[in-house]
Amino acid sequence: MSVGKDLKATQIESIKESITKAKSFVIVEYEGINVADDTKLRSDFRANNVKYQVLKNRLVKRALNELGYNEFDGLLENTSAIAFANGDELAAAKVVVDTAKTVQAIKPKCGLLDGKFIDANVVNQIANIPSKDILLCQLCGMLQSPISGLARAISEIAKKAE
Repeated sequence: MSVGKDLKATQIESIKESITKAKSFVIVEYEGINVADDTKLRSDFRANNVKYQVLKNRLVKRALNELGYNEFDGLLENTSAIAFANGDELAAAKVVVDTAKTVQAIKPKCGLLDGKFIDANVVNQIANIPSKDILLCQLCGMLQSPISGLARAISEIAKKAE
């Protein structure tokens, strides 16, 4: 093999490894972003344990095809970057959608969540889901509410009995 083919094969393997290790990823269109917005976006990604890379569409397409994902082929055009969520599954989508509200150059194209293709609409929807910690706190509050109500009722009965 030539040096160029070896390099491309190595890059494809690296992309495949990133895809399989990530809990989810979002493909982002970033055409026309300025340096300040890009720097802030990358900082937000790092703070949320998201790996953000600008990769060649052709290599990403080949890596995804080798992993059995063909749904991305038509969307890997123009400027594309990939945000790999390594911690919270929804972190990449949340950062992209939050940034897209203020930076017109950023648009989610599609992504992968739980091994399934998601389009831009689903990326926008899952970005509005509260984090796992918030959902657990809400669940605890809902579970605790009837118990605390019962405790108050028993306390009032005890006060009347005195």
